[in-house]
Amino acid sequence: MRQPSDFSPQRISVLSIAGSDSGGGAGIQADLRSIAAHGLHPLTAITALTAQNTRGVSAIHACALDALRAQIDAAFEDFDIRAVKIGMLGDAELIDCVADALIAHGRPTLVLDPVMVATSGAVLLPAAALERLIARLFPLASVITPNIPEAELLLGADARIASADEAQAACAALRALGAAAVLLKGGHLAGARTLDRLDDGSRIHLFEHPRLDVNGHGTGCTLASALACGLAVGRSLADACRDACDYVHGALRHAYRPGRSDVAVLGHDWRLRQRE
Repeated sequence: MRQPSDFSPQRISVLSIAGSDSGGGAGIQADLRSIAAHGLHPLTAITALTAQNTRGVSAIHACALDALRAQIDAAFEDFDIRAVKIGMLGDAELIDCVADALIAHGRPTLVLDPVMVATSGAVLLPAAALERLIARLFPLASVITPNIPEAELLLGADARIASADEAQAACAALRALGAAAVLLKGGHLAGARTLDRLDDGSRIHLFEHPRLDVNGHGTGCTLASALACGLAVGRSLADACRDACDYVHGALRHAYRPGRSDVAVLGHDWRLRQRE
């Protein structure tokens, strides 16, 4: 039996506030794997239960507000939380609940992944809740991490992002809505290479990788939680973004298909495998 002196020292924690993916590829499940792969302790506050697999989402059940707040409060009462990642929220009331809780707990470092539409096309955040997301959570976030379709939804019906110039303009427009910094994921733009761009308010940082022929599931969740890990251990925003983009690219290279569709789940433990 191990003695108390044999145990490892306390690890810093990262809290994921997101929906549960019963298929194990995205959401809370992806966040748990990503945070653990970075050597930190993962905490969770589940906003919704989803019934889904690699073929799509068949049901969504939102968490009760008092239960969500209780999860967040319990995490902050006991753990050394250095960063929070927010994913799927579901509706305006859940957004308010999360915002109120984060303000009550001292406005921690926050990575906001504005999840609105699943890869399958299922709507995860009603349009009516977009204004609340911008008004309540953008001011609390250290960085937001939209993909191209999410950025277009946030910027309105007339927004179109199909080129590098339009992507750069979108970053500036999102910051004008209240975001301190924007990591705009470029996977939806055409090209042999993917180009993610960070606008931190002072300069643009570009993170480029070869495009992989992988239909990956959970890339956005994984990127945001990896970024939160980098910020939690004290990396600069630019360095944390660069490492998170590199991590996701490696996880995509080691992706696998556990279901009967062509959708692949990320190989979160790829760095550990390289050391073996």
